[in-house]
Amino acid sequence: MTTITGRSDQRSGEPVGQNRFMTGTSTARRGDVETRTLPIYAAGDAVMPFAITGMDELVARDIEWEPHSHPTHELLWNRSGASTVTIGARTWSITPSVGLWIPAGVLHSAATPAGTWYRTAHVDVRTDSPLPTEPVAVEVTPLLTLLLERLVDQTLAARSRELTEQMVFDLLEPSPHALLVQRPDSELLRPIVTALESHPGDDRSLTEWAARLGVSERTMTRAFRAETGLSFGAWQAAFRAQHASVLLGSGVPVDEVAERVGYRSASAFGAAFRRTTGLTPGQFRPATLSAPGHATLSALASGHTRLADQSPQ
Repeated sequence: MTTITGRSDQRSGEPVGQNRFMTGTSTARRGDVETRTLPIYAAGDAVMPFAITGMDELVARDIEWEPHSHPTHELLWNRSGASTVTIGARTWSITPSVGLWIPAGVLHSAATPAGTWYRTAHVDVRTDSPLPTEPVAVEVTPLLTLLLERLVDQTLAARSRELTEQMVFDLLEPSPHALLVQRPDSELLRPIVTALESHPGDDRSLTEWAARLGVSERTMTRAFRAETGLSFGAWQAAFRAQHASVLLGSGVPVDEVAERVGYRSASAFGAAFRRTTGLTPGQFRPATLSAPGHATLSALASGHTRLADQSPQ
């Protein structure tokens, strides 16, 4: 068992050695893309100095995180930009307002575009608070952000830290704007997924796909619903929004993003994007080193539902 000390507060894009299980080790670079490798831990393999330990990093280049797991529970969100986390066939978008709760020991990979400012809170598995046992998207409210930032102070009195940590656990809530795409992997639907991954703007309807693949539209409809839980239209909208969020977070202009994901105008794209994500495209601008920003209480939402009481996604 490992004892973890200290924290990482990063602006340079280079990981701090003492928190390798959080930031990973750079193993390869392909052009502007960096691959990071982290160990695969079982839950509880490391002892944390506090119930919640955090770090953040403004990444200087695209990062691909190979499959790994943490000895702690992880709450991951972005201060700015958008990234993705994949667990099995499911891929979640991570944004400034929607994070992802990843239980300790759960294998996951990730993609973080250059300019993304990600933040992570690692929660010791020994906490007595009831917490989710499955991955779930989390609403990152201004108050939750402020409380997590308060825990960065290692000189915080023990009682103050304990109260703040408990407030964090009490304020965790599932996000109504979770952007989750379940990737179908059946032989029937694989051609559609492959085509959209290559060209997200592909606008062929399910009727056209059914004709091309030589099956009935009803068969295709049932297959999509069975494998993804969504209709083809809803799945395609989520897929496009997820792809668009990464482009926006990388600094691609809205007009270009709209065209690349299959919308005829920026306004049509903006409306569809907000319906799916609950955010405007402008909220995905990449960060700069001089733009730390801080949450305020002005946007504090009233009413919270305990995350631990929700059914897992």
